[in-house]
Amino acid sequence: MRTITHWIGGKPVTGSTDRTSPVFNPATGEQQAELALASVDDVDTAVRTAKAAFERWGQSSLSQRTKVLFDFRELVNANVQRLAEAISDEHGKVVSDARGEVQRGLEVIEFACGIPTLLKGGFSDQVSTGVDVYSFRQALGVCVGITPFNFPAMVPMWMFPVAIATGNTFILKPSERDPSASLIIAELWAEAGLPDGVFNVVQGDKTAVDALLNHPDVAAVSFVGSTPIARYIHQTGTANGKRVQALGGAKNHAIILPDAGIDYTSDHLVAAAFGSAGERCMAISAAVAVGSAADDLIAAVSEKARAVKVGPGREADSEMGPVVTSAARDRIRSLIGSGEEQGAKLVVDGRGLTVPGHDNGYWVGPTVIDEVTTSMDVYKEEIFGPVLSVVRADSVDAAINMINSNPYGNGTAIFTSSGEAARTFQRGVNVGMIGINVPIPVPMAYYSFGGWKDSLFGQSHIHGPEGVAFYTRAKVVTSRWPHVEGASGSSFHFPTSN
Repeated sequence: MRTITHWIGGKPVTGSTDRTSPVFNPATGEQQAELALASVDDVDTAVRTAKAAFERWGQSSLSQRTKVLFDFRELVNANVQRLAEAISDEHGKVVSDARGEVQRGLEVIEFACGIPTLLKGGFSDQVSTGVDVYSFRQALGVCVGITPFNFPAMVPMWMFPVAIATGNTFILKPSERDPSASLIIAELWAEAGLPDGVFNVVQGDKTAVDALLNHPDVAAVSFVGSTPIARYIHQTGTANGKRVQALGGAKNHAIILPDAGIDYTSDHLVAAAFGSAGERCMAISAAVAVGSAADDLIAAVSEKARAVKVGPGREADSEMGPVVTSAARDRIRSLIGSGEEQGAKLVVDGRGLTVPGHDNGYWVGPTVIDEVTTSMDVYKEEIFGPVLSVVRADSVDAAINMINSNPYGNGTAIFTSSGEAARTFQRGVNVGMIGINVPIPVPMAYYSFGGWKDSLFGQSHIHGPEGVAFYTRAKVVTSRWPHVEGASGSSFHFPTSN
């Protein structure tokens, strides 16, 4: 049985404990590897290694850092297929989807390659006689990323390129469910010439997470995952004096107005709801059909949902793979059943889906549920599976109120041909990322990703300009170079300009 290890100080490290966790192939249900789980001592070793590496990397030139970043970008680009296949084998998503994930991560690496421009400070000449003021930003030290199973390459790449480019060292704690991509990334960093200890990987469970949150030499923590864990990460990390950005869960709505093109809208809703088996924090899980849009929308979405080709991620004609674990499959099936029991209309039922030759895989087919109300569990819960709930509303205002009443505020979308309705929507919803005729409005790397309400704990969104600010802190220098002997200009009153 293959063992997946840590990566500390530029090389694979087995660790000091014999605790392991199984890693499965979701398409077959078979175990394919054992994952070494870190102890508190392993975490301490990684942090001490990263801290020692920071002493040099934090003083490295911008030219040195960007050279490594450019080389790393080329290596990731050359290994997209390798990364995608590793992701597919452990997560279950189809290879084409996994390739897209790596591409979106590459965009952040490319953004970080331009870090010299982003780190330019400010300078004010002669603010007072003979006095200048200037500012610059410096790295924090050891930064940590705790990342989810659903994007084992992209989400870490939203964190560490910016952290490393700004002069920090980094420890990645990936999900136990699909950890192999993290080690491929570590190998590529080493090949790019990144000094040992600047990028490290600690595999593990809550023991590793708590050790990182409590370690006095960790300066900052970035997290993406569920809302309860995000809240815990934020509370624990900030209580220990660390910077924390913790992105939580989502319940993403799409409003469909009667003037939307049904064929276009249904195509995009099906892709947004069932792509990656719905295991995306930006997936559309609630379609709010306004007025007369509902019946035609249901008919079109249901027809296209039934036509989705579900199969193993490695098969080229598969459009959707399995969900990540048997527990996730059972939970999703249970929520589908609860919707029906609570009075919703089950239009397309994916619970009975089977894939020939893969009877033990974790399959749930595309599911469409109509006449869902906001009091039902299938609406209130973050399902994180291929389930689209259709809720009906009488007006745009009613739909906006529904979204604003939901505790999550990650992403949302509107489908309409009315500019007035779109503008009313974008200004009225309390949500961080908004799509207009775009169902999954993930910002480009030069913007920042993040939600509102229970979808974000902390002030900083991830990557983009806010990522640069999160991984650095400012210094402001006021300087004078006196040149007249004996003319100090000192005074006991509070300093003012002159």
